[in-house]
Amino acid sequence: MKIKLIYFVLGAFFVILNSCNNSKEATPTTKTSSDMNIAFLHHSTGSAIWNGTKRTFLIKVVNRISDRLAEMMTKSPRVPAYIEAHNLENQTDYRITEMAFPKISPYGWNNYPYDYYNIWVKNAGGEPYLEEPTLEMLTKDYQVIIFKHCYPSSNIQPDQDSADINSDVKTMANYKLQYKALKKKMHEFPNTKFILFTGAVQVQYYLPDEEAKRAKTFYNWVINEWNEEGDNIYLWDLYALQTEGGLYFKDDYALTPYNSHPGGDFSKKVSRLFANRIIDVVENNGTKTKLTGEALQ
Repeated sequence: MKIKLIYFVLGAFFVILNSCNNSKEATPTTKTSSDMNIAFLHHSTGSAIWNGTKRTFLIKVVNRISDRLAEMMTKSPRVPAYIEAHNLENQTDYRITEMAFPKISPYGWNNYPYDYYNIWVKNAGGEPYLEEPTLEMLTKDYQVIIFKHCYPSSNIQPDQDSADINSDVKTMANYKLQYKALKKKMHEFPNTKFILFTGAVQVQYYLPDEEAKRAKTFYNWVINEWNEEGDNIYLWDLYALQTEGGLYFKDDYALTPYNSHPGGDFSKKVSRLFANRIIDVVENNGTKTKLTGEALQ
């Protein structure tokens, strides 16, 4: 059964790939400039929200073979579809691109505060660090850069004797130093707008009470102290949407009570809010929506 499924997947891959190549060849011209180029850097939680739909068992199997094929087989991702609908209605040309950041190799599948600090601040410059683009590189191609952390960022440990900006240990004190350095770095690019997700959180089954409380304290610090009015950094409040005032990702919103990835219904709902927030940041510096992306009355 598994062998037949693999043959089916591979056959579908070549059919789809060939059709995609043919369609590209049939396009006489391609516009190379845009009103606004947007990069969305993410991993699996971000992918669920980007697609805004449930991933079937077949697509999950295909994803183990080829990310590209899985993306082709998924219904049109909702976030870029919302952006394109806005373009058609308002005669704008905003283009959003997703990318895994950092990649699984050679850097490793880690996108916590330390990792952004490590790539963008500690190893800043015009050359990639372990094949990952620095802000000096990304800001040449994108006017908006969106980034986030995976949900294990909520496993915040007790502070140690002293804070260490160069430590990958997940503590509140380390996070704060890394966030302050990241803010200073992003301020070096005033013509670029940055959108940061508030921290993705986990279902109660996987998140000890003390860690959940620290995650909530760090979230409050980001919202109320780190966030600065009038600069080029904006927030999209995923944490508030996930928890609705609690400490945990609500079981009804998660993939299951034992899986902290977003479920399909939740992903569909918040993909619209995410797109709203992006458009509002682009056009109004975020003044027309709440941090969650809901319209201000």
